[in-house]
Amino acid sequence: MTITRKQFITGSTIATGAALLPALTNAAEAGKKNHAQSHWFGLSLNTSTIRGQKLGLAAEIDVAIKAGYNGIEPWISTIKEYKEAGGSLPDLRKRCADAGLSVCSGIGFAQWIVDDAQQRAAGIEQMKQDMELLAQLGGTHIAAPPVGAHGKGAKLELDAVAERYLAILQIGRETGITPQIETWGSSTNLSHVAEAAYVAAKSGHPDACILADAYHMYKGSVEPAAMKIPGRRAIHCFHMNDYPADPPRANIKDSDRVWPGDGIAPLTEILTYLAENHCHAFLSLELFNQEYWNMEPLAAAQTGIAKMKAAVRAAGLEI
Repeated sequence: MTITRKQFITGSTIATGAALLPALTNAAEAGKKNHAQSHWFGLSLNTSTIRGQKLGLAAEIDVAIKAGYNGIEPWISTIKEYKEAGGSLPDLRKRCADAGLSVCSGIGFAQWIVDDAQQRAAGIEQMKQDMELLAQLGGTHIAAPPVGAHGKGAKLELDAVAERYLAILQIGRETGITPQIETWGSSTNLSHVAEAAYVAAKSGHPDACILADAYHMYKGSVEPAAMKIPGRRAIHCFHMNDYPADPPRANIKDSDRVWPGDGIAPLTEILTYLAENHCHAFLSLELFNQEYWNMEPLAAAQTGIAKMKAAVRAAGLEI
């Protein structure tokens, strides 16, 4: 039997393809696996969740450690109270480091964004002081919400906001604390992740990043797909929470937030988009629920971390 050159090439190609098929399939599966595992989620306790128990900073840190968190997000006011009462922030910093607890962010309310130049200068100075205080505790990031521009006042030009954000980013380089531009869903300014993303990009600073929040996404009518936009380094913290269907969006308040998985938030979609973007981020449990404030603090913290883990598993993701 005579085999033509065309038949030989065709046969060889088919055979080669068949031989390579298992390897290509295995490579594709490995690629999918690596893609799925390329994210990293830490679990942080925003101390608002147990703020109603009025424990103080040292006890809040102890609760976070005992409950098994690897991050904590304290309020600047609580840090100030601890230091003013004679507490040692370097000692607490060492306690956190020894326990593997990262002070991944801090919650402050400096008015860095406002139009009034004198008021803004005072706000920027407060932000600097807050950063320096947080640095003593070993912190790395701080929330930068639209305080002072969140009411029913004028809509700010985003280019102007970007310039103001750049100013505190530059201070962040001096203090070692990175400000995260935070969205508040009911705010006149920075209510949407799209606005925060524009401001971060327009600032032109390599440290620019966004602090988003499931509840505030709901209040600001932000679809989960918006979380496809911020890349791996653009999200350091994500405020993790949930909310019920009632009260409706227009009337729901911070105090109505519930444990992750106990409401209607599209957490699976949000977490999936963060994972697909290879984000290395802390999921920080931020709640203001009076019912949870009535709980024993450690029990509340343990419930919260269990709920977060369950939400991540429900999305088919790893922590």
